[in-house]
Amino acid sequence: MDWFDYVIVGAGSAGCVIANRLVRAGYTVCVLEAGPVDSNFFIHLPVGFVKTLLNPTLTWQFKTEPSAGSGGRSINLPQGKTLGGSSSVNGMVFVRGQPNDYDNWAQRGNLGWSYDDVLPHFRNIENRLAPHDVNFRGAKGLLPVSDPDWRHPLCEAFIEGAASVGIPRNPDYNGAVQEGAGYYQRTIRRARRVSAARAYLYPVMKNSRLKVLTNCRATSISFEGKRATGVAYRIGETIGEAKANREVIVSAGAINSPRLLELSGVGNPQVLSAAGVSVTHDLPGVGENLADHYSPRMIAKAKNIETINELVRGPRLAKQAVNWLIGKPSILGLSAVVCHAFGRSDPALDTPDFTIIFTPGSSTAGRLGVMDDHPGMTIGPWQMRPQSTGHVHIRSANVNADPVIQPNYLQHHKDKQALLAAIRVARSILHSAPMAHYFDSEMLPGADAVSDDELLAFARAYGSTSYHMAGSCRMGPATDPNTVVDADLKVHGLQALRVADASIFPTMVSANTYATSLLVGEKAAAAILASERLKQAA
Repeated sequence: MDWFDYVIVGAGSAGCVIANRLVRAGYTVCVLEAGPVDSNFFIHLPVGFVKTLLNPTLTWQFKTEPSAGSGGRSINLPQGKTLGGSSSVNGMVFVRGQPNDYDNWAQRGNLGWSYDDVLPHFRNIENRLAPHDVNFRGAKGLLPVSDPDWRHPLCEAFIEGAASVGIPRNPDYNGAVQEGAGYYQRTIRRARRVSAARAYLYPVMKNSRLKVLTNCRATSISFEGKRATGVAYRIGETIGEAKANREVIVSAGAINSPRLLELSGVGNPQVLSAAGVSVTHDLPGVGENLADHYSPRMIAKAKNIETINELVRGPRLAKQAVNWLIGKPSILGLSAVVCHAFGRSDPALDTPDFTIIFTPGSSTAGRLGVMDDHPGMTIGPWQMRPQSTGHVHIRSANVNADPVIQPNYLQHHKDKQALLAAIRVARSILHSAPMAHYFDSEMLPGADAVSDDELLAFARAYGSTSYHMAGSCRMGPATDPNTVVDADLKVHGLQALRVADASIFPTMVSANTYATSLLVGEKAAAAILASERLKQAA
């Protein structure tokens, strides 16, 4: 048994940020990570995500429960399980979201989470590797944020096509305005992925105040009364406990954080009783409000152009590999998607409510990493602020049993309406004049799918996760029974226990969740250090 000031469960995006800030502030920290060290080559090769997402050593291979919204299908739901967590296996896209996302969080009773409050933290996170507006962007942070150096004529045609249907070119969606089309910004530097582990954890890895345990499965949080005192864990057959003098911080992600709380007896008594777990603390919001972005990918056949499909084969791939090795633009240095269009399903809306992603390549029937044998392109619409929510709960007291995961995709009628509008806008871009020279035919959903019912049938049959699970330990006032943590991320009704990751999102952000997860880490660290200063001043 070892004692530390702070014990952090999970070396993912938020956990790495918190560890960095606390160690630099002089505190002893133990980080428990269920996966291995991030030494796998494909973690650091940007396009390697097609390998790591399917690797059970590096990812939790979760599956959702079947639902009507997914056409009765179970959806594969991999989550990162290595140093860096999902930041080591994700698509590396960096999107903050819209100011009103955070203003809404503040309006729900979360003091200190308005856009004006969080903007300095966003600027503090990033090292923007491109010209930028210093009022919105940062250049001194630990995380590099770059623009793609590999360009393709189809990308420009897509951006011009979006402009032709009313979505103007926007060079910086993380700046003053999100709406518009352009190239995604990525957490890539010198053609290598820079995960949260590489940006935050490794700079303090050799500090004597930090201990990182890998392949270390947290099994339960220890309590003395209502105070968290440590975390029990298992490494292989070895059982141990990391004790916390000050706090336990759960940063295991939107699936594993509520799972660990419930395994520790914190949650809805009915759920706990059904799973055979004794109740430590009645907190019914644990595991509820789970949200995700549901995305069907439209596929088109291209003409008059060479696409990624051809570049991944034979001598062309060898040339791309050489370019990557010597630092030249290469498809091996790309993020998961290349271009974006943020638009509105209804002109009366104040801000965009859908995203359309674009890549000048296509995969066979949506199979990850299996490219079509003809020139192709992918255009994927998704609704940014889903109203549909679900849950994640343990099945039993067995720590190895996967939880029940039900996001309830497309359950809410507004989600269907926004997605239908996004599909039609995506189709209009494909058929726009700037795309005419390259667009051959629509393969999915196919030109015959025209009506709402036909397009929804396509979405249900082919849609999938965007890997943006959030909301299952919702932040909000204790008076709201659906919340789990307060604005300082302290668990309601318990002492010395916080949750800090995407699970605390009160509502889904209009963005990929990576940037906001880093924000949560920064906010958690700031709250902890502020609390320590108050104690010292008392």
